[in-house]
Amino acid sequence: MKELELLIVGAGPAGISLASEARMAGIDAKDILMIDKAETHSWVIRSLYPDKKLVAANYKGLPAVCHGVMSLNDSTKGETISYLDAAIKKTGVAVNYREEVLQIDPIGTKDKTQFIVRTNKNEYLTRVTVIAIGVFGRPNRPSYKPSRKLKERIHFDVTSFQARDENILVVGGGDSASEFAQYLIEMGNDVTLSYRQGQFARMNSFNVNALNELKKNKQINILFGSNIEVVKVSENEKPLVCFKETYLEERQYDRIIYALGGTTPNNFLKSIGIKFKNETPNLKDSGESTIPGLFVTGDLLAGKTGGSIIQAFNTSRATMEQICSNYLECEIS
Repeated sequence: MKELELLIVGAGPAGISLASEARMAGIDAKDILMIDKAETHSWVIRSLYPDKKLVAANYKGLPAVCHGVMSLNDSTKGETISYLDAAIKKTGVAVNYREEVLQIDPIGTKDKTQFIVRTNKNEYLTRVTVIAIGVFGRPNRPSYKPSRKLKERIHFDVTSFQARDENILVVGGGDSASEFAQYLIEMGNDVTLSYRQGQFARMNSFNVNALNELKKNKQINILFGSNIEVVKVSENEKPLVCFKETYLEERQYDRIIYALGGTTPNNFLKSIGIKFKNETPNLKDSGESTIPGLFVTGDLLAGKTGGSIIQAFNTSRATMEQICSNYLECEIS
């Protein structure tokens, strides 16, 4: 069983910045380990963001003010990945990919809590465990189930297909929906956006303004107050969309891409002992759970106001301050 001071579950911006904070605080690289069930770090950025998407540091309108070791301005997807690559290398901390946590058991006394962490590959004894996995357990699916015959034409991100000169329906009303639509239009497609509300309420002003400009220039068709009842297979085996609203006729599209957000991995958190209060993890401001030495950081700590890379960096800083103060021999400068 490998012994560690700090085990970080998740190799995204929050996990990487926490490792950076730990190293700067004086913890040896050999005493830290990051694990991630994906095959590479920053899976959400790599898999859900189109190559030309600007990764906004102040996503959702949060100020891009960093309080810790790492900081990032608005950058392209490639620039963001390169920055995080370099940060991992600089820390010297090992990252185990394709490794998934199965169980976390606290042991020891109140004065010296430790954890046995069991994964699908290894078993670890660690003094502090931090969950930094982000909010997207998996993309949300619609309540209706499109036919399996359409599996090559139904998508949940824009990196899984290439399309040009196609008629594409984007479903959703958040920032991802706007960004997917902008990207697909830029790639030369005819795009319709379907949103069940009468106006955008979850979208930042930049993306709202971008859609308004596209609509003004007749480059996008926006269907406010539209609810899809069922998606059928047309005669030429393309998605045939039927809306609940009687004034909206059936419409055929070449593809549908859903941008419905992601599911917070509550079941995973509950399975490892994180207590909840009104379906929200019961955490201190530092991210510490009701189990001493077990922390949650990143988007899961930021809650509904999260979603920013800078926010992930800052929550990791707050988490590391508490770890140094109460558990490990380190000091935040």
